[in-house]
Amino acid sequence: MLTPGEALAELTMPDVAERWSPLVGAPFLAVDLRAGRVAAAGEEGERALAALASLPCPTIGLVTSADATDLADAANDRFRAALDLLAESERDLEALASAIRAAPIAAMTLVQVMRLGARIGVIDALLLESLAYGTLLVGPEHRRWLVTRGRRPPFVVNAEPAVLVSRSDVRLDLVLNRPEKRNAYSAEMRDALVAGLELALADPSLVEVVLTGRGTTFSAGGDLDEFGSHPDVATAHAIRSTRSAARLAARCGERLRAEVHGAAIGAGIELAAFARTVVAKPDAFFQLPELAMGLIPGAGGTASIPRRIGRQRATWMALSGARVDAPTALRWGLIDAIQG
Repeated sequence: MLTPGEALAELTMPDVAERWSPLVGAPFLAVDLRAGRVAAAGEEGERALAALASLPCPTIGLVTSADATDLADAANDRFRAALDLLAESERDLEALASAIRAAPIAAMTLVQVMRLGARIGVIDALLLESLAYGTLLVGPEHRRWLVTRGRRPPFVVNAEPAVLVSRSDVRLDLVLNRPEKRNAYSAEMRDALVAGLELALADPSLVEVVLTGRGTTFSAGGDLDEFGSHPDVATAHAIRSTRSAARLAARCGERLRAEVHGAAIGAGIELAAFARTVVAKPDAFFQLPELAMGLIPGAGGTASIPRRIGRQRATWMALSGARVDAPTALRWGLIDAIQG
């Protein structure tokens, strides 16, 4: 971990991109912001800030409390804002470091997507996410995870629709309908959800679109049984670009309401976060576990979640893989209300 002064010196080195990278250098840069202000002023300071914003590894600031950091001068504020995320204790920092070391290429890709996604619109951010996600699907970290996951059970055809679609006056209900699989987000569910959202967009008389899930879980995220089953990542990107529930949810955003209970993992919260209103039961929790699979969020989370809670907290969720409970989610703005 570097002091602010040491960090500024590193960031002005001509080979900084190699010194702090997942290939030949350190897989993350951590700066102890408890040690004092960052004197990022003048031409040297501008070079350091530019390097920080494009470094090919996650950048972490260690603070006593993310809400009580001394931001007395503009230079310090800019430096803190340019970091990818903040850790509020050395224990949290070590947990982040361990996760990054286990999947350094995916961690690098995540922060690059988060940084760029913050500068562009939602639809472009979704395309960026898909391109990066597809790259990681054929990377060594995801292939290693596929090996450790082991063989999956055979595919079982379910006669029930993956999403129940019903209309009542000006309201359209979309109910995730795979409770036996904790509403895992499969290709079948994606296609059914796309059809429901397209219906909503085609009919402006539908003033409310409500997304819920059957069973004890809103959604456990991507269907792990399908991971590694598509042999052509280029075609998979084309599918994500043209049959995207995330894109349609973003377009429905003003009319869309998500009612979440139990686990909202991966795609479960990535899609729900596009809604104008997200209401959660007290037992709800939220998690982005993809880094442990050598991946980044791939159902729209790098576009939806930062726009609700900010880039640094969204990056923390994705790098740590930690659960966020409902009260914390409410305080951050990931959800809008808790209803018993």
